[in-house]
Amino acid sequence: MNVPRSVFEAAERVLTAASVDARIAETRLAVRGFLDGPPTDGADGGRPPAPITFVRFPDRPNLVDPRQLPRRNLQAASGRIALLHAVAHIEFTAVSLAWDLLYRFRGLPDPFYRDWLRVAGEEAEHFELIRRRLNALGAEYGDLPAHRGLWDVAADTAHDLAARLALVPRGMEARGLDVTPGLIARLAQVGDVESCEVLKVILRDEVGHVALGSRWFRWVCEQRGVAPEDEYRRQLRLHLRGELRGPYNLEARREAGFTDTELAELAAAAQRGAIDTGT
Repeated sequence: MNVPRSVFEAAERVLTAASVDARIAETRLAVRGFLDGPPTDGADGGRPPAPITFVRFPDRPNLVDPRQLPRRNLQAASGRIALLHAVAHIEFTAVSLAWDLLYRFRGLPDPFYRDWLRVAGEEAEHFELIRRRLNALGAEYGDLPAHRGLWDVAADTAHDLAARLALVPRGMEARGLDVTPGLIARLAQVGDVESCEVLKVILRDEVGHVALGSRWFRWVCEQRGVAPEDEYRRQLRLHLRGELRGPYNLEARREAGFTDTELAELAAAAQRGAIDTGT
């Protein structure tokens, strides 16, 4: 397998890989080849990014409406497998999210591309950790249906870097910071120590990923001359329908770059039960 000539070519190869294994292998190859390599100038080489519809996904798992997914009883092995399969799907999608972010938005500083290349590599490691845990329980990624909520948000924000950063790392991925401690506690109650340890690794790393989203969101806002907190609220109103519900992991969100004002709004929302996005 040859190393791609540019980080954008690497992204195209990853995002059009037809299988799970190929996407992970291409990610590992590119991370080794580019993370410590020469700077990326962000030029498109005369070729603009392809529409987000060019991204391919494996035939399995079957993608369904989230409402069609069954509730999980973690007392049963089947319930724990279903939970871990859902996490595996999130992590596999997160690999593509990181690649699409650095592929789609051009002309940015070199650290932007290095940051999201590193995130892509860590998301691939998370996926492999969860996949091995699934295998130990007698299951494989793709055995169960999943939903494409994360990728739908990516498609909805493909036109605007501020929107993508607000709604993916600072939106959907930040929700992982909120809910993962509860999942760890539930798995601990049923004695699944191995799965708990995997989720702890993911939670630790995801704080850093959301922090990068916060950092680059602020950078974009500075370039546009807009206040980050106001822009964040605006993006939520534009793209979220209804309400953003808790619980909220305020400590992890603070570590991930949420401001005191944002945390105060979240804390107030936790008492109400949701953030009203104005829709």
